[in-house]
Amino acid sequence: MPPTHEVTNQVPDFHGQGHDLAEDPTLLSALRRAGADWAEPELHELGRTAGTAEAAERGRLANEHPPVLRTHDRYGNRIDEVEFHPAWHELMDTAVSHGLHAAPWRDDRPGAHTARAAKFYLWGQVEAGHSCPISMTYAAVPALRATPELADRFEPLLASSVYDFGLREPGGKRGLIAGMSMTEKQGGSDVRTNTTTAIPQSDGTYRLAGHKWFTSAPMSDIFLTLAQAPGGLSCFVLPRVLPDGSRNRILIQRLKDKLGNRSNASAEIEYDGAVGWLVGEEGRGVPTIIEMVNMTRLDCTLGAASGMRTGAVLALHHATHRRAFGAALDAQPLMRNVLADLVVESEAATAVAMRLAAATDRALAGDEQEALVRRLGLAVAKYWVCKRGPAHAAEALECLGGNGYVEESGMPRLYREAPLVSIWEGSGNVAALDALRAMARRPASLEAFLGELDEAAGADRRLDAAVASLRKELGDLTDLEYRARRLAEAMALTFQGSLLVRHGDPAVAEAFCASRLGGDHGGAYGTLPTGVDTEAILARARHA
Repeated sequence: MPPTHEVTNQVPDFHGQGHDLAEDPTLLSALRRAGADWAEPELHELGRTAGTAEAAERGRLANEHPPVLRTHDRYGNRIDEVEFHPAWHELMDTAVSHGLHAAPWRDDRPGAHTARAAKFYLWGQVEAGHSCPISMTYAAVPALRATPELADRFEPLLASSVYDFGLREPGGKRGLIAGMSMTEKQGGSDVRTNTTTAIPQSDGTYRLAGHKWFTSAPMSDIFLTLAQAPGGLSCFVLPRVLPDGSRNRILIQRLKDKLGNRSNASAEIEYDGAVGWLVGEEGRGVPTIIEMVNMTRLDCTLGAASGMRTGAVLALHHATHRRAFGAALDAQPLMRNVLADLVVESEAATAVAMRLAAATDRALAGDEQEALVRRLGLAVAKYWVCKRGPAHAAEALECLGGNGYVEESGMPRLYREAPLVSIWEGSGNVAALDALRAMARRPASLEAFLGELDEAAGADRRLDAAVASLRKELGDLTDLEYRARRLAEAMALTFQGSLLVRHGDPAVAEAFCASRLGGDHGGAYGTLPTGVDTEAILARARHA
């Protein structure tokens, strides 16, 4: 008799098949349009690394062995250390050595921030949790530049390509990682209600006292934080180790037990007379730290797009090798509809995230129009792309059936991770209302955004109709806050549509416009209209 446990009709492991995850046509075309084609060899090197079984295993281990808090040593001394599995440090080392953190701030090549965004999107497909401290290190630099002497002190080490983990005085390290500590338990996103105090000292420093509800990456070397100074809510930088080598009074109370993002530590901390240095001016804490927030919002959008690409690729890989009801899954019409729909959503997310990365490059180079597009585009993309992530992950998981519900598939981790970026740096309502705020404070941002849409005028009748409808919606000033989500969604969809029509694959653009803008789409993935070229769409996510 044949053995009862002979395995048939199971798919080969995706990882370890020699895939280059950078073989992503939407990503590569965006990189070239931004003038960052010089980064392609680096991107492919990272893509080949990301496609290995070794990289996948590091991601698994980092999540199955989450960080552990050690508040005291064996003798009762306070140490406030977070221990990580070696796999976490290997993931961080790869990210830093490839410049996914603050390296672009010291790189004057064209498209440096776009190149960095492409790498961030790519390496996040291996493991998303460690992207958090990488993102905050990237985002800390523009905030620190509000006080040039602090930027001079920390920026070269933040931009270093060396990952140097350990509790030491920042000036004695070869590279630094930055964290952020903004929200408090009584206010959350309403940071102006913060009660942490900052008392100025005669030596120019401040002493901070208070409790922070969410401190991202508490093992970082320096933190940007908000506290109430005599002049109002202000921004401060706090190192974990002070210049004299003593530990700063930053006490970790506990680590959060989170839905996902398990590999990364998020903590409640207490400032017990912690020493900080003022960044910017007293009373200007929110405008100062908003530079950090905008950069991390870009990474939220990139992170959502990265997760969607992972889900679409793994679902298609499974369907290509799995048979059911007498045929390969990917040959069956309804499954092709589902898979193509997932790929369309993924490509639309990637296109808009990379467009905003290119806008970041151009805005930093002094292009005011691009700065305006970036300001409003970030708010609406952060809202919509991140909002689409959880449903996308759920559908991709379901493509694997019961296999997808099992932890070993990696799909449950993808699903648990998906809601984070829609919450981080302001949940849905905050992002949608921020779009209204951007338009109200700088009306030119709306004109710049609409000008971006008008570049695709005449290319697709459904896009033209959607833009006309958007203009009408924007012209109605009644109940704006009540309608903020609807407006943000419409703006994001037309933004994505204009990019796909101008720069995307024709089959993807047709499917997007017909379904998302033409109204020929149901409430679930897999409801694309007939006539869509599913094979052309699926070919863009296949890895042989």
